[in-house]
Amino acid sequence: MTTPLEKTLKRELPIQGRRYVVAISPDGLKLTLKGKRNGKELRWEDLVSGDAALAVALNASLGALETSAQSTGTTPRSPRRSRASSRRGRK
Repeated sequence: MTTPLEKTLKRELPIQGRRYVVAISPDGLKLTLKGKRNGKELRWEDLVSGDAALAVALNASLGALETSAQSTGTTPRSPRRSRASSRRGRK
């Protein structure tokens, strides 16, 4: 006999040198970078339905998760305009 899943289980999982948290709940599965709130979710109903597009979307979303993990968190700044050029447009 198996134990029913009634509440969320969280486990840490190392993948390619990074730490992730896998949360398994009665609603589905969620994978997030450790220390972050937002991650990728997969509902059990979507997994069981067997949609072919689901596999493509899952692979694309996991690729996006890896890309965000590799970024340093800084965004490039737009070039600053000189004060003279910003004043020209004002009346």
